[in-house]
Amino acid sequence: MNLAGIMHRPDSEMAYVVNEQTVNIRLRTAKDDIVSVELLAGDPYSLRSWPTDEKFYQVPKQMTKIMSDGISDFWQVTVTEPKRRLAYAFLVTDMVGIQKIYSDKGFFKVADADLMDMNFYFRMPFFQTIDQYNAPEWVTDTVWYQIFPERFANGDVSNDPVGTKPWRSTDHPGREDFYGGDLQGILDHLDHLQDLGVSGIYLNPIFQAPSNHKYDTQDYMTVDPHFGDAKLFKQLVQAAHERGIRVMLDAVFNHIGDKSVQWQDVLKNGQASPYADWFHIHQFPVTYTPTDNFEFAADATYDTFDYTPHMPKLNTSNPEVVDYLLNIATYWVKGFDIDAWRLDVANEIDHHFWRKFHDAMMALKPDFYILGEIWHTSQSWLVGDEFTAVMNYSYTGAILQYFLENESADALVQKMSYQLMLYRDATNRMMFNTLDSHDTPRLMTLAHEDKQLAKSILAFTFMQPGVPSIYYGTEYGMTGENDPDDRKPMVWQPELQDHDLYDFMQKLVQVRRQVIAKLSDDKIIFDVIGERQIRLTREDNQTRIVGVFNNGTTDLTVEQPTSILLKTNQSETQLAPNDFMIWTEPVR
Repeated sequence: MNLAGIMHRPDSEMAYVVNEQTVNIRLRTAKDDIVSVELLAGDPYSLRSWPTDEKFYQVPKQMTKIMSDGISDFWQVTVTEPKRRLAYAFLVTDMVGIQKIYSDKGFFKVADADLMDMNFYFRMPFFQTIDQYNAPEWVTDTVWYQIFPERFANGDVSNDPVGTKPWRSTDHPGREDFYGGDLQGILDHLDHLQDLGVSGIYLNPIFQAPSNHKYDTQDYMTVDPHFGDAKLFKQLVQAAHERGIRVMLDAVFNHIGDKSVQWQDVLKNGQASPYADWFHIHQFPVTYTPTDNFEFAADATYDTFDYTPHMPKLNTSNPEVVDYLLNIATYWVKGFDIDAWRLDVANEIDHHFWRKFHDAMMALKPDFYILGEIWHTSQSWLVGDEFTAVMNYSYTGAILQYFLENESADALVQKMSYQLMLYRDATNRMMFNTLDSHDTPRLMTLAHEDKQLAKSILAFTFMQPGVPSIYYGTEYGMTGENDPDDRKPMVWQPELQDHDLYDFMQKLVQVRRQVIAKLSDDKIIFDVIGERQIRLTREDNQTRIVGVFNNGTTDLTVEQPTSILLKTNQSETQLAPNDFMIWTEPVR
């Protein structure tokens, strides 16, 4: 038995409250080393106070192996305890029949385990629902649509910036180009979004800033005049809500723009500025040496986002900064009824601030969605007192590597299993699954404009736990390399739109919202059926959804499906390379 491969952490994604009387317990073991895991679990006080001789450790609960990655197996069981307190240990059996008990005190032979000692066990002292991870129910039904406002639609030419370029979706924009996109343009095209079927809009920053991307905020309390004004934004939110579409704004709280009042005062007054402690300044006066790259300076005397001298980093350990930013966050919720914040560079801000931010949002809307931009493992932000989810780039990255970089189905399953086991089940259902965005090349470019391949990638992603996001224009097959080419003006000319892809996306969104999103507390099963072929199953007690994806080079025969939801081939039993089929069948 490989004891080094066995691991459990209490009060984490490996032991967490599901509801008032229920918890999920997980155990990690070395891959293919353990044949059985049983949980010895019950009310700890029953060991000394329960009048009968029967003790909970005499009635073990079988755990199920739910996932495997390259080095580990993961086991899980759901436990209900009316007293809402739990002592538990694991009875582990390896391939040759050797047994060990793993408890809070370590590993023991069965005969040596002091099972009558309540302090021998791992503990969940009480099922504190106030500490429970908050998963807003509406999010699971959401298909997001990301809009880069300056490039979606120009609805009001009267507010165009000086030098605005003609609207051409085939352009390759420069970093400082303007095309006149605005809030009126979004409002004018809400019917398009409703027809597509999406139920959430994620807007990149809309606050006053000199750039086209608006991540260099000048004034957080003002809609950028080139986009419109507060009245128009409120009208947009109301119109979206009337169509059943939620609205998420982008908050840039890690840094501020160098045109802001606060930074301009620092430039003017140096250490005497009332805002001197709002930033991380190492030397006064603040300086940097300009380079040919507007966004790069190697020697700034203050901390910045990346090496961008025009984005000085805010000091969120300063109480004045905290109050300032929380006032901004609550203003847009109370005044405009937004439903969610996407938090830019969220991992570079302290946890103390995010806990205060979380509490402020929950006080206004208990079902508010808080999405952090984090590209790496994020457990410490997803305990329940900070973020609802993060942008799930690691998870969707594994999907792209499989479909685009000839990775094996085994490698895909291992990577996805590892990612899913990092978080609670409820957390996985909240994660933001985006294949492309304003920060990445577009999906059609990544797929070398192979539409069939892109359809397979999208369908596979829409079957996953987590909520999918469509980057504007994907529904019409827009292409683009990395920033700034991924920010082309939206293609509104019918003759340049891929209407076949739009019809597919419309159907995919419908399947996601009407069938896949309705699964309740479901399980996910990955079956490798060939080196480059995979079967994915999502099921709860009532419904099973099956997707088979052929990413190989030869045809694949599948069983006769019961009720087909979506497919890209003519046959109901043969999948050509890059074909897929999704169907439902009864749970037997």
